[in-house]
Amino acid sequence: MKKGSLWCLGVLVVLFILSVIGKYLYGFFLLLSLACFFLLIAGLFEPKLAFWSKKKTRKSAGIGYLILTIVFSVLFAIFSPNQDVATKDNKAKTASSEIKKEESKKSNISAKKADDGKKEEKNKQADENKRADEQKKDKASVAAGTTAAVSTKNKQSKSNNTNKQKTSATPTNQEPVTLVETVDGDTIKVNYKGKTETVRYLLVDTPEEKKPGTCVQPYAVSAYNKNKQLVNSGKLTLEFETNGDKYDKYGRLLAYVFVNGKSVQEELLKGGYARVAYIYNPPYKYLSKYESDENTAKSNHLNIWSESGYVTDSGFNGCAKTSSGTSTASSDSSTTSHSTNSGSSNGSSSSATSAPTSSGGTEIFANCTELRKKYPNGVPKGHPAYQEKMDRDHDNYACER
Repeated sequence: MKKGSLWCLGVLVVLFILSVIGKYLYGFFLLLSLACFFLLIAGLFEPKLAFWSKKKTRKSAGIGYLILTIVFSVLFAIFSPNQDVATKDNKAKTASSEIKKEESKKSNISAKKADDGKKEEKNKQADENKRADEQKKDKASVAAGTTAAVSTKNKQSKSNNTNKQKTSATPTNQEPVTLVETVDGDTIKVNYKGKTETVRYLLVDTPEEKKPGTCVQPYAVSAYNKNKQLVNSGKLTLEFETNGDKYDKYGRLLAYVFVNGKSVQEELLKGGYARVAYIYNPPYKYLSKYESDENTAKSNHLNIWSESGYVTDSGFNGCAKTSSGTSTASSDSSTTSHSTNSGSSNGSSSSATSAPTSSGGTEIFANCTELRKKYPNGVPKGHPAYQEKMDRDHDNYACER
């Protein structure tokens, strides 16, 4: 073969080999390209340094170095990895590093949780031990105090019995008072907050005995005596209703009355001395209990319930009879004595402007002015002079002042 053909073949072989291993040696191509370029420049100034043989001319050597520089540069450009691949590699490296960081964080967190769990278990165990110690101490103290408790129990029971025999503690909703006078079956006078007050029993009504201008009604004296016996038997307290007025229109206190914690109203109702009345502003605290007590007395026909028709929704009918058979009436004076009036005396004592007394015992007056001339304080329902038209406030009492 000719020498030129061998050169071409050799160059192709070298290029093939370089192409196979070039992807691993692209950096080496860059170095060769830089070296050839350096020798090209150096040959221009120092031919001896750059030329391989003195026989070669400067021109041919320079062309050769230029060709090699170009070849190695091209090879470097071909086999060097492109930017996308490099970016992907960098991203992959970054992602892997992030994954490693996350894994390390997770491992640190799990390790921390494990440590916290261990600390919690230790704290729980310590608390349980502490509770056990406290329970032991409590048991010991209870055992030590049992003997003392047993020894003081009898003393306490004795003191409790003594206190009960004296009086029970006054409930917070009741106020202690001092009795001044028993007025009638449903009224008393007491010393309340340093002042003498008249107390009208709430929700009950007893027959009249001392009301001016009225006759003494049956069972009025019995109700008065029963009331007097009750209120003089112990410590007196009052309880007021929250949903109504504390005073009535006559300036009397409206209250529930108790003696040693026992209801006076209940005792009067149970014994048949009073009826349930004056239910103006329900609900009342003790109304249902009072009605039950009234029904018990009514079913047993006790006192006021022993006479049919005597008790009405507006009060009581009739007047008590004296031994001579005449009715008794309260005087208009301040005393508590009673005068006996016959039917003929009533007729003769009526005013000039009043109509004469009818055969049925009824007195008729033209108006309250005329009625008050004879009965200054008015008259209750059931009185011979009572007229419903004169009872304007419908309290079963006509022409009261």
